[in-house]
Amino acid sequence: MGIHYDYKSTRGEKALKKEAKRKARIEQRRAKKKKDMPIKEKEEKMHDIDKPITLEDLTNPDKS
Repeated sequence: MGIHYDYKSTRGEKALKKEAKRKARIEQRRAKKKKDMPIKEKEEKMHDIDKPITLEDLTNPDKS
């Protein structure tokens, strides 16, 4: 009977601990994901829309 008596009195405290633990896990995942993702500082240029695409544009990777 001691277990049942204790359950309701500690339910709120257990819920708060569980929520804090869940938030900590989420923050760890976010930090790990942010660390693992490379930051792209240089954006790739798009081809000018008004200019027609030529074979030279498609085949020459060095042309910028």
